[in-house]
Amino acid sequence: MITHHRPIRLAALALASALMLASCSTQPDSGTTNNDPDPATTEETVTLEIAAVLSPMTDVVNAAAEAIEDGYEIELVEVSDYVTSNVILNDGDIDGNFSQHEPYMEGFNAGNDASLVAIQPVYNFVIAFYSKTIEDISDLPTKGTVAIPDDASNRGRALNLLADEGIITLDPEIDPYAATVEDITENPKALEFLEVAIPALNAAYEEADLVFQWPSQIAALGLTPEEDGLLTELDDDFALQVVVREEDADSPAAEALKRAFTSDAVRDVIDSNETIEIAFQE
Repeated sequence: MITHHRPIRLAALALASALMLASCSTQPDSGTTNNDPDPATTEETVTLEIAAVLSPMTDVVNAAAEAIEDGYEIELVEVSDYVTSNVILNDGDIDGNFSQHEPYMEGFNAGNDASLVAIQPVYNFVIAFYSKTIEDISDLPTKGTVAIPDDASNRGRALNLLADEGIITLDPEIDPYAATVEDITENPKALEFLEVAIPALNAAYEEADLVFQWPSQIAALGLTPEEDGLLTELDDDFALQVVVREEDADSPAAEALKRAFTSDAVRDVIDSNETIEIAFQE
């Protein structure tokens, strides 16, 4: 009986030994380097598409692209206007934008059932009224025309600036930054107000007596708030912000964007432009 079972036992042992050898051959030797790639080097770079309208917004996005950390890259998406910048972000076609202050974003959210979030203030900018026909605000003519933005946040800002100068009086019961033309209680010069989209205000400069405009837009006419503004204002509440969708606000990508947009490369761009100033922590 023993002699009969011995060949079977040997065969079984041989098979077991072969299986063990095969199993061992698949385990990496702790003292040698295997051919598996390093996970840290195989992760794909995440491209973050960020929309902006004009310089210096586009310049800041490009500077942030230089500074973004490993694992991410920023691709500038140039758009023609601020509404488009928000629409394509809200629709998920891009990852963020750098084209607006928070009050403008909040107005877009309210009017479009959107959920955009401002995650990082980057720079403040000087806003101003300009004129092709007068050199001093005291020369604003009776029954003159004043072109102001047609969006809620910038319209209120423009009217508040005129009220601070005493040119008009606003209803004291309302938030001056939410003011409309209907909230003007005194208009001693009988001024006519034209409400125009921001990108069209430069055209209004040719016809109106007084025009409110962003520095990034008025630069196309060779004007600056410091040299040509008749009334100027700089308000921290209107700092230009990095904006993303609400569901992305706490993501690793959003944190990477915050770091890139507050980098030394971005700081250098802001410091080189007299019409803007840094809005993030020094």
